[in-house]
Amino acid sequence: MRDLAGRVAIVTGAGRGLGAAISHNLAAAGVNVIAADICGDLAEKTAAAITNGVRAEPYTFDAGDERETESLVQHVLKNFGRLDIIVNNAGTDVTLPIEQLQFDDWDRIQRTNLRGPFVMAKTVFPVLKGAGGGHIVNIVSTAAKRAWANAAAYHASKWGLLGLSHALHVEGRPVGIKVTAVICGGMRTPFLLDRFPDLDPNVLQDPRNVAETVRFVLSQPDETVIPEIMVLPVRETSWP
Repeated sequence: MRDLAGRVAIVTGAGRGLGAAISHNLAAAGVNVIAADICGDLAEKTAAAITNGVRAEPYTFDAGDERETESLVQHVLKNFGRLDIIVNNAGTDVTLPIEQLQFDDWDRIQRTNLRGPFVMAKTVFPVLKGAGGGHIVNIVSTAAKRAWANAAAYHASKWGLLGLSHALHVEGRPVGIKVTAVICGGMRTPFLLDRFPDLDPNVLQDPRNVAETVRFVLSQPDETVIPEIMVLPVRETSWP
């Protein structure tokens, strides 16, 4: 397995939930982490909690903005001297039937969940290519594999992200860039629990388990890539 110590990772949506869990897991493996989030105070909290000797910095940015993404990448290259790993985890949703879903809601969800990973990939591809390779991990969802009511925008964004991941996988392989789609089942995170307070947390999985899966795919030997992997709680209700 590949040793990740000394590598540099950007984790988006790192302020809480899965993004925070991924940041802590990678830091435990010796990875220097840039905890990026649109909420700067949450990014600072994640970075401040990483105390095992690696470098951890917060960064406030909008994942759907190409100028802010470019500034983030240049900041990392200037201050860390390298960039090896990008985890596109930032995500949002509005749970409404199509007749009530506003056009602005649709645009905002696509902007964060799909445009954001595209903007990041377009920005870092030449950087990783010039460095001889790297790894992009896109956090997808079982919403990219099946559908349920009142989530049209979210489904569209996650089905699109899965397709984007596989397209980038094909483009990246010849130049040493690995791309992995991590398809997650439900997790005990604010993303679900804040919106669905009646949801039984016992049917969900600890986000730290998914973070461990992210670390697993990043640790594969140079000659191996995992294009897609699914990780579900045993009692998953959104998957057969």
